[in-house]
Amino acid sequence: MTNEVLQRNLNRQLREIYGKEIADEWTGRYYDLIASFIQVNGRPVGSHQNRLDRHTALLITYGDSLYSENLAPLASLLKFLDTYVGDALSTVHILPFYPSSSDDGFSVVDPFAVDPRLGTWDDIALLGSRYQLMFDLVANHLSRSNYWIQECFSGNPEYKDFAIFLTGEENLRYVFRPRTLPLLTSVDTSEGKRLVWTTFSKDQIDVNYHNPKVLYSMLEVFLAYVGKGVSIVRLDAVAFLWKEFGTSCIHHPKTHAIIRLFSWILDILAPQSFLLTETNVPHRDNISYFGNGSDEATMVYNFPLPPLVYHTFLSQDATALHSWAKTLRLPSVKVSFLNFLASHDGIGLMPVVGILDDKKIEAMAEHAIAQGGFVSRKNEADGTTRPYELNINYFSALSDLVENESETMAIDRFVAACAIMIFFKGIPGIYIHSLVGSQNWYGDPELKVHPRRINREQLNLEALQTELSDSSSIRAKVLSRQLQLLQLRKAEPAFSATADQDIPECSNPSCFIIERRSHQDSASLLVVVNVSSLDQVLCLEGIPSFLGPFENLMGEDFGNLDNKEIVLRPYQVAIFKQLCLSPQ
Repeated sequence: MTNEVLQRNLNRQLREIYGKEIADEWTGRYYDLIASFIQVNGRPVGSHQNRLDRHTALLITYGDSLYSENLAPLASLLKFLDTYVGDALSTVHILPFYPSSSDDGFSVVDPFAVDPRLGTWDDIALLGSRYQLMFDLVANHLSRSNYWIQECFSGNPEYKDFAIFLTGEENLRYVFRPRTLPLLTSVDTSEGKRLVWTTFSKDQIDVNYHNPKVLYSMLEVFLAYVGKGVSIVRLDAVAFLWKEFGTSCIHHPKTHAIIRLFSWILDILAPQSFLLTETNVPHRDNISYFGNGSDEATMVYNFPLPPLVYHTFLSQDATALHSWAKTLRLPSVKVSFLNFLASHDGIGLMPVVGILDDKKIEAMAEHAIAQGGFVSRKNEADGTTRPYELNINYFSALSDLVENESETMAIDRFVAACAIMIFFKGIPGIYIHSLVGSQNWYGDPELKVHPRRINREQLNLEALQTELSDSSSIRAKVLSRQLQLLQLRKAEPAFSATADQDIPECSNPSCFIIERRSHQDSASLLVVVNVSSLDQVLCLEGIPSFLGPFENLMGEDFGNLDNKEIVLRPYQVAIFKQLCLSPQ
């Protein structure tokens, strides 16, 4: 692409957002920023590999989820990965590791720096030499301690209207509220007290994308991360970027235009890297961030999966999961889902509104409370409330579903749930506390104020190593079994992100079946999971592709299966692979 074509295409992208006059005024500055990046980093070398297939599984972790007396937290994380995980994972998502003033990293003070309490850019680079990396671009807001925000408040004309100032008389009745905190916050400025827009907290100041300086500044941050070799950029809270009075101020067309700009820039500067959008909203809105299947996000979170899997094991019935999974469609082979169960947040329930009825959603909330978790509720227009998010460790959420259940049963259930996520079409994202079998954490004195921290324990590396050295411990059993699943996934082309998936009809509602097929050959893999606490008989006669002989990659021999019938133990996972017969 010539410089003239690049500049012309950039102008076209900016006109979508700002119109002709502003786009023409700012195109040169934006172009100089991109040209400077190319001058320092060079033009990328093309690759024919699908960028999704470079990722087999990713770890989600805070920079300080692990700590040691003798190592920086980021170095402790690498030591853990080198010692226990190795190549079972391809990618590490380090949640915001920048200096921050609140919200466990998401109130970013300096987006260009590494929090010195966690380590340095050298520590990040060392992690990047072993794994592909995902960084967060916290694009919707900045800490009120951020330099740009402070300059805005102090009256620096270069940062005029960097934040969204209001009088309090604007029409905000339709604004979608993800939290019950006030939308407007009073701040001190050079002009006295003024109101600013704060979607998430009084310390997180929404930035004003109507001002092209804001987008330019965020592009500076974006390119800094690309320059550090990031493979995936996660756009945090991206659905809220563009505000328009009189609207819901979520999913605005210009928000999508901004995402297209970032995606276009990545295609030019780092074609093996891509965007992940974080939009915890109903499924139809969530998948709209794929755009046309090639021009926005390459990956979106599969948000209905965590609550649906939770409901499946709570009810011991896979009917809802089966019905939903059969409806999933992707707009192209260039995009995929990030599948996950646990995360640094909670189990979001809004994505299953309309998939599960209110009674089933309330049942999940009641069990979470019974297991020591918390429930965040959302006010509805009719004055009622509904559960919005469950704040609980996923292992704990799935515990005590059977009276006097054994530790072995609890582990088997959790591993079975993880198996559904790991082998489902897409890329699995495993939260560090799920990987090592953590449970609810009550060590934070402000837990009732910040209930999400129930699943954000900071683990001492030496203590964790002691637990993992005991093969009878929950942590050791969970880690070893998940690594087995991850290595199996990595070894089989049929489990790649772009391989095909079918959800066959199942004769037993207490079982869930996934069929995966590689593009490299015609062989099928069947993942069969018993989601109940009882033995289950499953007839595989109705699956057209189930033509023997098969082997169970999980080890247990089911015989020749002439009667196409198997008996699964409680929470058992079986993975059948077609064997190629030698010619007679």
